[in-house]
Amino acid sequence: MQWLYRAITKGDPLQYQFEFCLWTLAIIRQLLRREHGLVLSKSAVSRLLAQLGLSPQRPIYQSYKQRPRELKRFLNETYPSLQSLARRTGAVIFFVDEASVRSDAHRGTTWGKIGETPVVQDIGDRFSLRLISAVSPRGDMRFAAFEGTMTGARFVAFIEKLRRDVQRPLIIIADNASYHRSAPLKDYVATSQGQVVVENLPRYAPELNPDEQVWNQAKARFGLLFVIGKKAMKHAILNIMRSIQRSCKLIQSFFQLPDTAYAS
Repeated sequence: MQWLYRAITKGDPLQYQFEFCLWTLAIIRQLLRREHGLVLSKSAVSRLLAQLGLSPQRPIYQSYKQRPRELKRFLNETYPSLQSLARRTGAVIFFVDEASVRSDAHRGTTWGKIGETPVVQDIGDRFSLRLISAVSPRGDMRFAAFEGTMTGARFVAFIEKLRRDVQRPLIIIADNASYHRSAPLKDYVATSQGQVVVENLPRYAPELNPDEQVWNQAKARFGLLFVIGKKAMKHAILNIMRSIQRSCKLIQSFFQLPDTAYAS
């Protein structure tokens, strides 16, 4: 039992030459049979895992490209220094991210025959809405919709509007997309006289950005709606975004997850 507990909590099936990365009852049965000659039913394995204090959970996926030193430096040095800067200057920290909501997003369910998983054909005739949003630890949220691709100039325009709305110095934290490090952005920051500071998150670490939860909320809610065209879709998405924006406590909860609590 100790061996099984360590096997599940300290690694994944790939380390035991399985071609699947998630622990399922079927794989655990095979592992016990192969390694210890134990033949147990799925229900017996389930009871055993419960006795060990284990339960089925939705995993958090992390990129193998993450650099532990970079993450540690950001969490222990970079972000605390930004918090100190915010206290000294009265600046507001905003985490920023962009996303696209597509008409064929596979978030909801569809009816079909019992025992037969429905297949949704991708016919290519889809439309999408691109959005950018910013959230702060105190529960503020701003967002905008745009067409086409995000550019350095568009990102600067969003920050400038955010700055006018807040009327306080800004500390912007975003991922490493090219437009978050573009020449227009660098020029804008340089001419802001210290009123705008931009910092990048560690590479391949989107889970550190609380603004990711905005898109999780928006896409989950959108998956439950019925829309019949691009205009209706835009109307629905904007209503969802406004609903999220009005819920200060919901936005604050985005900063209370295990990966984002550092920013609360």
